Amino acid sequence: MSLQQQINLDLLPKHIAIIMDGNGRWAQEQGNDRLFGHLHGVESVRDIVEGAAELGVEYLTLYTFSTENWDRPAFEVNGLMELLVDTIKKEVPTLNKNNIKLQVIGHIDMLPKHAQVQLQEALTDTEKNSGLKLIMALSYSSRTELVDAVKRIALDVSNGALQQSDITAETISQYLSTSNCPDPALLIRTGGDYRISNFLLYQIAYTELYFTDVMWPSFRKEDLYKAIIEFQKRERRFGKTGDQIKNKETNY
Repeated sequence: MSLQQQINLDLLPKHIAIIMDGNGRWAQEQGNDRLFGHLHGVESVRDIVEGAAELGVEYLTLYTFSTENWDRPAFEVNGLMELLVDTIKKEVPTLNKNNIKLQVIGHIDMLPKHAQVQLQEALTDTEKNSGLKLIMALSYSSRTELVDAVKRIALDVSNGALQQSDITAETISQYLSTSNCPDPALLIRTGGDYRISNFLLYQIAYTELYFTDVMWPSFRKEDLYKAIIEFQKRERRFGKTGDQIKNKETNY
């Protein structure tokens, strides 16, 4: 039985988030510069998006570029921006063919103008698609997202649109950039490191974490299947006991 056949489609995680780590180290191991790794990482993105769509995953969030990444050497940042523009332009027809809707979270206003234009065109071109929602976290920082949410909440309280006594955990979720999708059920980090790196900190309170030594440019559908199979072996209790959740619907 293949790995894909071992996946229980009734217990498929609705939302998978991925920290795509290891591009630079993979390239250096090949004797090339870091951009070489990012270039090959695009092939992994294509394969994983296709694999997630084939399985029926509803949401896939990829940590594409963090606000901290702006501090990397200018050569690498500029190369990443050009790669981003070129990739988006090339992939839109494939996204439409596979009914995939592109979305984005993060401070897009920090991107170069031509990247913003290309990204907006892609968002518009795919907005009517009803299949997999592919969410790119670009110029994204979870702490910044939380600060922005607090500011908007404070503003709504001050102008009377929101009562302080009505603020709940769900209220905060509604002010986040991910308000239109469920929290991730599964978070995958490639590249061998064991940290979250300022990614979806509020949203992953009860997310199952999966770490792998596989570098992102080498990560393929089979690796995704392994992560999902491991996920399906776990008991998701959400603070309750195992007995409490037996025979009850679990949020995947």
